[in-house]
Amino acid sequence: MTAPIKLPANQPAQFYRGGAAIAELRGASTQDSAFGPEDWVASTTTRFGQEEAGLTRLPDGRWLRDAVRDDPKSWLGAEHVAAFHDSTALLVKLLDAGQRLPVHFHPTDAFAREHFDSHFGKTEAWIVVGTSGDDPRVHPGFRDTVSPATVGEWVREQDTDAMLSALNSVPVRPGDTVYIPAGLPHAIGAGVFVVELQQPTDFSLTIEWRNFLDDPDQGHLGLGFDTALRALDTSGWDDDRLASIVKHTADEPGSTVDLLAAGSAEFFRADQLRPSPALALDPSFAVLVALDGRGTLRTEHGGEIAVAKGETLVVPHAAGQLELAGDLTVIRCRPPAPGAR
Repeated sequence: MTAPIKLPANQPAQFYRGGAAIAELRGASTQDSAFGPEDWVASTTTRFGQEEAGLTRLPDGRWLRDAVRDDPKSWLGAEHVAAFHDSTALLVKLLDAGQRLPVHFHPTDAFAREHFDSHFGKTEAWIVVGTSGDDPRVHPGFRDTVSPATVGEWVREQDTDAMLSALNSVPVRPGDTVYIPAGLPHAIGAGVFVVELQQPTDFSLTIEWRNFLDDPDQGHLGLGFDTALRALDTSGWDDDRLASIVKHTADEPGSTVDLLAAGSAEFFRADQLRPSPALALDPSFAVLVALDGRGTLRTEHGGEIAVAKGETLVVPHAAGQLELAGDLTVIRCRPPAPGAR
């Protein structure tokens, strides 16, 4: 496999409402947008407990997961395979919050190995690409340190007001990015549209489950909240700590802008690309999200593919050196560089 591939929308059913932003970006009908708040792009990951839901199907009918397993070196590169075997080590989503998401958090690698038999936990990051409403916000981390006993009481009582009021409340605009280390409690507010990068799992420990999930077992993923809460970061995140995970990139110049906070590099990489007029890209497995404009993507093997606003592509490592040209804005998402972890 040496050519980038355009991907259709892949929106598995979710428990919360979406807005119209994904459909509008893709130039599709917004009729059913309320039922598709997440588009899993180039996904080799299934929803928790599911066999196929969440997986990306390639135009030739194969699951991307199976294609990568059949030829991991072509898709991922030899150095990546040495570090991560046949895993892409990455899941990319378009996420459009039509309502505030519940307060939740994700396990670390060590916790996931112990309790889910997984090499990966779920560290993630958000690139804000659109907002709607009067006051779009995200909620990363507790403002002040909270005792585990207090959090346990909030969970038992489903005290939503206490949970949400204990979190930071951060206004966002397009170009802002937020890195969410595993364990950090968080929620995305209504009207926030993000490109999300994360480790390739679906482990969400949801402490605010009432009015979102059918029962508490879905909140703790069968572990029991006493066990699940051991993975929660209950420490306080003041302004100085927040500055280490929140980045403002809207006004940064240049054809290539590193979008994410420094601490995220061991988990994934994301760049904003604006060719002027052309930009060379080193060989890498990558997921591309075209936010605006149109242009072309050329491979070192002579292939060329048109790229336009709303399109998503998966790029195999074997495509080699690329040239992105045209008047367009693209988010390039990549797994960590080999040796970064």
